[in-house]
Order: sequence, then structure tokens, then C-alpha cells
Amino acid sequence: MKTGIRSTVLVAAAAAILALSSGAARAEAPAKNWSAPAQKILAQKLSDEIMAAHPELLSVTFHGVPPGLQDVYTMFAGSYPERIGNPDDPDDIDVTRKGITILDPRWHRTKDKDRKFVILMPLRDARGENVGLLVLAYRDPEHPSTSAAEEKYFHEAAALRDALSAKIPSYAGLFDPAR
Repeated sequence: MKTGIRSTVLVAAAAAILALSSGAARAEAPAKNWSAPAQKILAQKLSDEIMAAHPELLSVTFHGVPPGLQDVYTMFAGSYPERIGNPDDPDDIDVTRKGITILDPRWHRTKDKDRKFVILMPLRDARGENVGLLVLAYRDPEHPSTSAAEEKYFHEAAALRDALSAKIPSYAGLFDPAR
């Protein structure tokens, strides 16, 4: 093969690899379906407070349909600000719509680098009404797939959620500017 042709083939191959890898990176980041307001909202303030007070947590996120929108299920506050506005997964939407709780011992999952126990539960306001979704990820559980662990994490999460409810005047209030 001549040197000019070989160089052209190598450049074309490198360009193809670069295009594929940058396309894969773009495919991994979901398109946002909502943008947070410029000022910090109450829900983000609550997320920050929970993370500061609970070192056993890897993350806390708030999900639902922002006021004024319809069927736009999204993460609207949480401990990973870069994920705010990511569309909700089907299980997130199920919790919001049906008011169910999901106990998810994530152990040896390929996408999860950290061992964790995740609980998805209805978020409640001060009146006790289900108003969205709260996701709590507990760090490094010793035995996440036992009934005792499930019960322990469920009770801890429910207590945290119930204490949080007193700080939520209404669902729309979660989107008010933080004070």
C-alpha cells in the first residue's frame, strides 16, 4: 500500500473512531426535559440539608411534573445538580402516579460503581398528600438483599420522608425560591 493511501486510511479510521466515541458519549447523556430556574428552589435547599445531615446517603433526589407542565416527569432537585432536568425512568413515574414504594438493593449492577440500597417512595406535603417522588440512595450496605436490610432501610427512609413532609407546604411550594 502506498504511503499516501495508508495515511488516508489511517486518518479516516481515526475520524470514524472519534465520531463513534463522541456519539456514544452524547447517547449516554439524556436530553433534558426541564430547566431549573436561576435561583435555588425550596426542593434543592431541602436536598442540600438532607445530604448535610445524613452522611449515610449517597444521594437524594426529588422528582415529579413541574408546575405548569403536563406529563413531563423529571428530576427537579437533588444531590447531583447536573442531573436536574433528566427525564424520569418508568419506575420513577410509577411511584409518582401510583403512590407505590420500591426497595431496590443495587448490588453488582454494571452501571452502578457504588454499592447502595435505593428507595423510591412517594414524596408527601405537610397535609400528607402524595405530591411526587423522593429517591434516597444509602451508601455501602453490608447485606442489601436480606429482609432485615430491606426493613431497616424502609423505616429509615420513611422516617426521613415523614420529617421532610412538614417542610413542604405544597407541591408548588417546592418550586418557590429558597429562603
